Amino acid sequence: MKAGRARLGVNIDHVATVRNARGGVHPDPIRAAREALGAGADGITAHLREDRRHITDADIEALTALCAQAERPLNFEMAVTDEMLAIAVRHRPHAACLVPERREEVTTEGGLAVAGKEARIAPVVAALAAAGIRVSLFIEPSAAQVEAAAAVGAQVVEFHTGRYCHLAPDARAIELGRLAAASAQASTLGLEVHAGHGLDFDTAAEVLKIPEIDELNIGHFLIGEALFTGLAPAIVRMRGVMDAARP
Repeated sequence: MKAGRARLGVNIDHVATVRNARGGVHPDPIRAAREALGAGADGITAHLREDRRHITDADIEALTALCAQAERPLNFEMAVTDEMLAIAVRHRPHAACLVPERREEVTTEGGLAVAGKEARIAPVVAALAAAGIRVSLFIEPSAAQVEAAAAVGAQVVEFHTGRYCHLAPDARAIELGRLAAASAQASTLGLEVHAGHGLDFDTAAEVLKIPEIDELNIGHFLIGEALFTGLAPAIVRMRGVMDAARP
């Protein structure tokens, strides 16, 4: 059973969402990424969507340079498409996380369906790995999806925690059990375990009771908290919550 300090990846997509609402250059997601790293984030996550609704190609280029200079990982979230594969291979981020993507969704609404689509996903995983990119799959905490993730050659699974976070606190025990069982299964299969989506100070602490989870990726909540406290204090507080959960 694993345990120990959990890493914090900060997703800066919604800084770009606010910027794009006015079509200008403010607020700058690169500045946000720099501030996040300075405040204790272990890495930066950014999702380049097909419709470029928030992060842009120029952002990815700048984030790649920033993270390389800071010697911190960039986690490039991407759909399973030829276009995104080409972009990932060109920029060679530390990691690429394959996620489902639909233009009509406001944000990612669930995990990637890997089981049953191995023939499509496995070649993308192989191409990313051949370029030296660590491959993660954003999936639901289910035995079938974990098995499929291992079968296609992923190195990491990131469990979608949205369902857990959206439940009332007194109704979360069963879903937390699903996350724990899937995490244990993934670890047994040699997969590193991450988690993300919908996490806040309270739910992050609860999820980190699962010892196999090595990393949390958190974006929307931290950007929202930044409106009231500033981005750096929000990240410092989250880092403290996570460290308290894993003393």
